[in-house]
Amino acid sequence: MTDAPPVSSELKSMVNNGSNTGSASPVNKILAVATAALSAVVVCLSVAVARTSDNDTVVQTVEMLTMPTVGPPPGDNICKGTKVPLDNIKCVIDQVEMTNVDGTRFALGTAEQSGVNVTLGYQGSLDVDTVPITGPYFESGLCPVNVHWHLGAEHYSVGEYDLVDNGPGDHDHRALAEEARPGFKCHHYDDTDSKFTKEYEWKHCVDTHVGETYEVHWPHSNMGACATLNQYQTPFYDGVFCRFATDYAQDLSLAKIGVQGQVFTIVNDEAYYYPDLIRGMIVDGDIGSDIATYTGSTTGTSRDNDMCSQYTGITWQVDRKCHLISASSFDKMCADMKAQRHDMKDDLYPHGSRELVADHLAADNHQRKLLRAN
Repeated sequence: MTDAPPVSSELKSMVNNGSNTGSASPVNKILAVATAALSAVVVCLSVAVARTSDNDTVVQTVEMLTMPTVGPPPGDNICKGTKVPLDNIKCVIDQVEMTNVDGTRFALGTAEQSGVNVTLGYQGSLDVDTVPITGPYFESGLCPVNVHWHLGAEHYSVGEYDLVDNGPGDHDHRALAEEARPGFKCHHYDDTDSKFTKEYEWKHCVDTHVGETYEVHWPHSNMGACATLNQYQTPFYDGVFCRFATDYAQDLSLAKIGVQGQVFTIVNDEAYYYPDLIRGMIVDGDIGSDIATYTGSTTGTSRDNDMCSQYTGITWQVDRKCHLISASSFDKMCADMKAQRHDMKDDLYPHGSRELVADHLAADNHQRKLLRAN
């Protein structure tokens, strides 16, 4: 499948960088002001403007340059250390020692896990009563509290991200290779096309590469410090449980937690630039249009089909398709992460992927959610 380049003309306005000669027209004056304004924002663009001899046609060439960040805003991080600790446990109930176990979730057996098969029509075989959040999370009072990504896809979608190896492949030179277990790969990678092979000059993300498949996660919570300078947290558990004790009396029945998941192959091509990945899943045309919704758990390589997560009953909304995205989009996201009040440096690199959850640990409540951009 080949993704059509996204329309980004509204995001990358034409700026005159002085390549025209002659007296300054009103248009040039306006563009000069725009140039000065853009120099203060996170994304800096260099735009060359060429005109035909009769000045009827304007051609613009956009080049992504640097993304400077300033220090995070000062102040106390009210979410620090608010994570509710729940140890991993054996996935089979007769193997579980009932110590540090949330009995409300595990009293009758192991609760549902993630990431799972999200192919259209799939259902897990674990009978659950939990009902996932089917609408946009903000409508249920949730906000994003973190963003991070995994090497490869933790979920599995036939025909989209289902390959074991399809990408740059050689991870030996990467500092985190032994820790970052690779997940499934998309079909896009083409070693004859330079946009998949020409490395990007990364300024902010760490150990992230052109041509690789990554699954991005945006944890959401109604207990987060929403709409404040403390909204984004690393570890994400601090963001999820920030106001659990203070405003929710540690009552899990009042908790609403969800995760958005979207899978990308990174390309060195500005036609696939999106400027605001930190705030959540992209919903634009085909991107974010076919969503698998179900309940599951937290993921990561400390869990598998033997050891399970107790953080469960969480809604997952996962894009079934794999999309192309520019490396600069990821780097802009990392720049935004650096600008948050809380230090998010531990999420500036790809995390390892959990092995695919077995059917007997996957919920039977999968639903299809079709989203459309406004």
